[in-house]
Formats: sequence, structure tokens, C-alpha cells
Amino acid sequence: MSRKTTTTRRTGSLDRMREGRSQRRPTRERLMESALQLVGQGRGFGSLGLREVTREAGVVPTAFYRHFRDMEDLGMALVEEGGLTLRRLLREARRGDLPAEDIIRHSVNTYVAYLHANRLQMLFVAGERLGGPRPIREAIRREVAHFAEDMTQDLRGLNILPHLPRETLRMVCDLVVSTMLNAASEILDLQEIDAKREAELVAGLVDQLRLIFLGAAAWRVGD
Repeated sequence: MSRKTTTTRRTGSLDRMREGRSQRRPTRERLMESALQLVGQGRGFGSLGLREVTREAGVVPTAFYRHFRDMEDLGMALVEEGGLTLRRLLREARRGDLPAEDIIRHSVNTYVAYLHANRLQMLFVAGERLGGPRPIREAIRREVAHFAEDMTQDLRGLNILPHLPRETLRMVCDLVVSTMLNAASEILDLQEIDAKREAELVAGLVDQLRLIFLGAAAWRVGD
């Protein structure tokens, strides 16, 4: 038997093994990943059809309805599940006896690592945040509000900016979350590994957040 034939057979066996593992994954997970794969090809989520997603996932269309009411329901699930994971990671990053500036840097590093590990999901959020179907935009706004509320609670617990009333502290956190979301698009737009450019973007994001907190530290209600 030739080496080429042996290699071909091994490659075929590996492909079948990968396909088998894919088929064993829960259908709900495969549907969500398939939608993200299509979005990663430059498609807007609103342009995706149910049959297209089920074909990509390798399931029949009727299987879709055992997990989602419609495509918008699938989109909202993508937003909510990603949001829960990232919120947990950022809350962990804010815990511990770290100076405020170190908390900012640690949170940004955690956030950027999440962007890389969940690139397709964050491309989806970035694309749908302003131009997606209304239910998905509303789901994203809810997650953004959860992020800001979590941060408000954590900063109050860490006694950071204690002179600010809660509603003003929440406004600061809204601004922080919006700044981080805006930075996501620029980081994700890097077409290839560019450590120098990414380091510049991360440093710029840290500086923007520091500036927000420095301004908030000097803020006096009623001035």
C-alpha cells in the first residue's frame, strides 16, 4: 500500500471522527454555532434563514423548533448566553485587593481575552447592536444594562468613588460599558495577528477608562 493511500485513509478517518463528534454535540449548541459561523462569513444575522442555519448544523428544520421559536429567539439566546459568561468573568476580575488602576487593566485584559476566545459571538453582538432586528437590539441593551448594574454594585462594594450618589455611579458605569463595547469592534477588525497594534488598542482603552474614573473622582454633584 502506498504512503499516499495510507495518508488519504487516515485523513478520511479523522474527518469521520470530527463529524461524529459534531453530530454528538447537542442540537441547540450546533444551531447556535452554525448561525455564528454564517455571521462570521460576513452575513448579517437578519439575513439568515432558518433552513440555511439547520442545513449548516446538519439537522432537519423541524428539529429547530424543539429549541427555538424562531430565528430571533435563537439570536436572543446568543446574546444572553454570551453575556452571562462575560459578566461572570468581569466580576471575578474586579474582586480582590487590587488598586483601582490595576482593576481597570485586569478587567480590560480579561475582556480582550474573551473577545479572542469568542470572536464570532462578539462579531454578532457588534453587528446587531445598532443594526439588527429590534428584539435582538433590545436583548443586547438588556445585557448592557446588566453589565452596568453589576459594575455599579461591585464598585460600591469596593468603596470606589464613594462620594458619588448611586445614580451618578451608575452613569459612570454606563459610560465604561459603552466604551468597552465600542472598542470591541476595533479589536475584532484586526484581520490578522498584530500584537503591536493590539497592544496600542488595549493601552488606549485602559487610558480611556482611567480618564473616565479620574473625571468621576473629581465630579461633585450640583457643580
